[in-house]
Amino acid sequence: MRTTPNTPEARVPRLIGLMAMDARERARAHGVLLAAPDRPEFHVTVVDYVVRQYPLPGVEIPRGAVVTVWFDFGEGEGGGGAGVREPRVPKPPRGGLELEHSRPRDPFEVIR
Repeated sequence: MRTTPNTPEARVPRLIGLMAMDARERARAHGVLLAAPDRPEFHVTVVDYVVRQYPLPGVEIPRGAVVTVWFDFGEGEGGGGAGVREPRVPKPPRGGLELEHSRPRDPFEVIR
């Protein structure tokens, strides 16, 4: 576990992508506190993942200051829309392998 020297400033660690319990541990090791406005039960949250944070990683803040983390995407952010692809309008043109290759011949045509 990393401990920071006793200076009046602390560098904000990168918390995005960490589970809640790991984010709490990393923040404590770097000398900052965490707050989660979208999770009132943050102190017992375990497996939710941090999707954004403020201030950003690497910024110097006073030791003991609060870093805010969110576990849900805000309006217009992420939200899993990347998997929705159909229906596509206009539909893609027909073709593909049908246009590339003609129908296969009968392999036994010569023998018959």
